[in-house]
Amino acid sequence: MLFSNDRNELRRFFFNAWQKQKQSLQLEPMEQIIVNVIKFHPEYHAFLENPDGNLEKDFLPETGEVNPFLHLSMHISIHEQLSVNRPAGITDAFNQLMKKTNDPHNAEHILMDCLGEMIWKAQKENCAPDEALYLTCIQEQIQK
Repeated sequence: MLFSNDRNELRRFFFNAWQKQKQSLQLEPMEQIIVNVIKFHPEYHAFLENPDGNLEKDFLPETGEVNPFLHLSMHISIHEQLSVNRPAGITDAFNQLMKKTNDPHNAEHILMDCLGEMIWKAQKENCAPDEALYLTCIQEQIQK
């Protein structure tokens, strides 16, 4: 189950999807989405092949380590946003970024930076995420 408040349950879903892929087992649709994102991140493959050693691992900002679950989940969030064009205009903005970067994965990373900024600001100000701020950030990246 991908929709849970239990950190370890969510992490197990990623570990299990990757394990099923490695064993050439049939994947559920959400598992296939996860595996497709993982394939673009070989730096996480060994990590995901060690669920016993990594299930409980914490990723603290002060250590400078990237949380692979957060990173992969943000990619999945971007895919979901693009599939429904929400916020409105995100698909066009992504297409502009792809033309600029000639790299869909890099374009996703640009969106992820803006998504992260929007979420951080919403948490800091204890308010709903601001889609206009998100789109403005993306437009600024397109203009660079």
